[in-house]
Amino acid sequence: MQLTERTLGQWLEHWAEKTPDKEYIVYSDRDLRFTWRQFNERVDNMAKGLLAIGVKKGSHVGIWATNVPDWLTFLYAGAKIGAVLVTINTNYKQSELEYIVDNADLDTLCITEGVFDGSYIDMVYEMAPELKTTQRGYFKTPRFPKLRNVVFIGQEKFRGMYNTAELLLLGKNIADEELCMIKKTVNCHDVVNMQYTSGTTGFPKGVMLTHYNIANNGFFTGEGMNFTEDDKLCICVPLFHCFGITLATMNSLTHGSTQVMVERFDPLVVLASVHKERCTALYGVPTMFIAELNHPMFDLFDVSSLRTGIMAGSLCPIELMRKVTDKLHITHITSVYGLTESSPGMTHSTIDDSFEARCTTVGKEYPFTEVRVINPETGEECAVGEQGEMCCRGYLVMKGYYKNPEATAEVIDKDGWLHSGDLGIKDEEGYYRITGRIKDMIIRGGENIYPREIEEFLYHLEGIKDIQVAGIPSKKYGEEVGAFIILHEDAQLLPEDIKEFCRGKIARHKIPKYIFFVQEFPLTGSGKIQKFKLKDLGQKLLQEQGIEVI
Repeated sequence: MQLTERTLGQWLEHWAEKTPDKEYIVYSDRDLRFTWRQFNERVDNMAKGLLAIGVKKGSHVGIWATNVPDWLTFLYAGAKIGAVLVTINTNYKQSELEYIVDNADLDTLCITEGVFDGSYIDMVYEMAPELKTTQRGYFKTPRFPKLRNVVFIGQEKFRGMYNTAELLLLGKNIADEELCMIKKTVNCHDVVNMQYTSGTTGFPKGVMLTHYNIANNGFFTGEGMNFTEDDKLCICVPLFHCFGITLATMNSLTHGSTQVMVERFDPLVVLASVHKERCTALYGVPTMFIAELNHPMFDLFDVSSLRTGIMAGSLCPIELMRKVTDKLHITHITSVYGLTESSPGMTHSTIDDSFEARCTTVGKEYPFTEVRVINPETGEECAVGEQGEMCCRGYLVMKGYYKNPEATAEVIDKDGWLHSGDLGIKDEEGYYRITGRIKDMIIRGGENIYPREIEEFLYHLEGIKDIQVAGIPSKKYGEEVGAFIILHEDAQLLPEDIKEFCRGKIARHKIPKYIFFVQEFPLTGSGKIQKFKLKDLGQKLLQEQGIEVI
């Protein structure tokens, strides 16, 4: 294994030449299929279309869409001409959209109609009403001086916006020679993708990632799962997030594998796609796997073709890992630990690791990656088994936060170490375990309590479908332990049942004082639990119940 300096465009052209007639992208629910050659041709045509409307090397092109068929076309078209694809969370609303357009200095914005609870078209018109009265190619808005184009991803026409068909038509005016010349100027160390951190704390920041960052991280992810050209990966995680764009798409790109796409997560579509296409791999955050396993039609599908996959995005309950292995036949389920700023994989449990290691750890460091557990107070490396902050150094570290050198300097120290803000330990065999986030830690009367420990313990109680633990403000102790629980449909549990299960098995100060039975958790668009919102939710529920926090 070695680091590669191929750009994303060069990888795509490699497979278009080597396996031109092999399927690369499949949408099983609508029987839409692209071979490597077909897709590469579409990307080249789209790249010329972008050039025709003034997009050039260094331009920032935003994409606000679920996993629609042309999402990846725009990614690779931009990559071939040196543009930067800025991914926008599909759950964003008006103010968040406007923040990204402004902060990221978008030149071009590509959108779909929107999701079920909001029209992207209406929000764009509200943001830039000039679109309705301006001829395409002449659009200007004083609020966003860098924004010049809006593209609708689809065939429908909207005032002031180009659509996909028009873009491809305009591209015919650009000579192939011009595209070839521009492609030669693109370097693997150029920024190709900008992802905004979920914003669980503070304002979202644009993480600048290069071809070198994400292509190599995707390649080593696939190597850890023995990926080959024969694999078919079902991708139901959002492409706007590093889980989708790197661990999934870059893995497939660098191994010549087939991507079986799901436009918007639906457990039924996932199960049907795996069944129909005989997928060999499946990714997801814990909540996705829970939805698939608990779907009432689960037994109607044959998922025995699955062999590997990744569960990541949040801390993964051990019992859920076992169910995924037993019921979904993913005998080599793995996990990846990292963050957007590390492209994202920092550590990865591989299929060669023991079942126990894959269930209880996040594996070892990626190849060509240094990982250390560092004492946050002293800055010294922790001893084996000692808890500290997870840090990494190497090819995978982002180029920085866009237009924010101060924030960059806060997370990347002078020696090049990226500080994650996550707590972990390294064991005697070199495996890493994540014990929580520094900011998630509950401090009750001077005692440090780590939510992960309590979550793993309570997950063993029959009837609990999912659980999250967070600190609830307390006048007396500073914080108390609050448990937010989603029950299986037929389960009936009372708060006292939860506490009784804990008594005598975990320390008294770790037993949740407050038990909340909820239907769902507050999630980011990429499926991560927003812990900080659980605290607010707990206070609200206590107030509604007339319980005074002491």
